[in-house]
Amino acid sequence: MAFLFGVFSVFCLVYYGVIVAYAGVETSFSVIWLILSFFLALGSALLHFYDRFRERVPIRLEVTVVTIVAALFAVFVIVETAMGLNFFSLKKQSADYVIVLGAQVKGRALSRSLEYRLEKALEYARVHSNTVFVLSGGKGPGEDVSEARAMYEYLLNHGVPDYQMILEENSHSTYENLVFSKMLIDERERGRRAMIRKVMADAGYLVPPDEEVTIRVGIVTSNFHVLRAKGIAKKIGISNISGIASKSDPVLFLHFCVRECFAILKDKFVGNM
Repeated sequence: MAFLFGVFSVFCLVYYGVIVAYAGVETSFSVIWLILSFFLALGSALLHFYDRFRERVPIRLEVTVVTIVAALFAVFVIVETAMGLNFFSLKKQSADYVIVLGAQVKGRALSRSLEYRLEKALEYARVHSNTVFVLSGGKGPGEDVSEARAMYEYLLNHGVPDYQMILEENSHSTYENLVFSKMLIDERERGRRAMIRKVMADAGYLVPPDEEVTIRVGIVTSNFHVLRAKGIAKKIGISNISGIASKSDPVLFLHFCVRECFAILKDKFVGNM
């Protein structure tokens, strides 16, 4: 077991080097691999110590440590399994709105994650010409334009008409992405219903009471991110929601999955999901 911990410690250290070489030292949450490497190395050393002095270790300490480690591992497996079950959660039913969640833009260049999301959005747009796309993402450090603007330019250049897109340029987190996008959708729906009521009134028809209509909303995001995005959407009141999963960068996929596990637990803890 001590040897296994040591092997995983080295793997985490090497993988951190791969992340830095491939995507840069500023890659979000990449330091977690250094932290994991340290604790795995510490665990390996402690297991060596335990093997030599097992008789002196109190049984209560053994049970406590094993229970904590097993519980943490179980939580990780459960969360990762739930994420995996949402990798292919696209419904065939056409959505009224599709929220495309932003990802990093380097200057004006799309990151690979954002490019994959836009490829999926474009694929959906070509089949569902009546769907309105809400492009969500503000402007962060190192970005010359907002993520929403970068997405708009990409989709416009690939044939998606301007009238089929709405820009949301103020968000800086998944939670804000969805809250601000919902506000824009609600505002557009109120305006649409008001216009229909006016046309009916001008034509002399009996105008029924103004009632909200359940709309179908899809979310385009990376496959590992669908679970959290859907959970937040349901929490803020988007009931008829479906995930539209794009592929992820194969080199960073493991990193994204580990990072997302922590993000899901954080959002659960603070009540965002």
